[in-house]
Amino acid sequence: MAKCDEGYLCEVCGDDVGAITDSDLYLRYVIGQLDPEVLHTSPERHQRCNPSLAQYIVDEKFAPVLCEGPFDKRQLDGAYVREREELVTRGWRRLREVVKSGLPIVEYPLPEVIERLKRVDGSS
Repeated sequence: MAKCDEGYLCEVCGDDVGAITDSDLYLRYVIGQLDPEVLHTSPERHQRCNPSLAQYIVDEKFAPVLCEGPFDKRQLDGAYVREREELVTRGWRRLREVVKSGLPIVEYPLPEVIERLKRVDGSS
């Protein structure tokens, strides 16, 4: 089977990440944690296979994820956790929006991420 026919396999569990809405890679891109230049070369994971990020998704449509160990949000500063939950949850919801909208990939990130990328590129 050709590499392009394999789909995007999760580097943690090895299963196919069949939907962009389950993609840790695209969630990190949308919230500004992944440079667009490395999007196509970065390893993929299911969101649930990255509990250190998934634990910050707080939505009734997403079953909570626990992250044991030093990155467990229950052990972190409350203000930081609230800020992180707001950002990651917005990113998770944004992924659902872009799938329905047909937007080009450069418009997937949250508005503040797009603005930051424009400043870095000098195109604003």
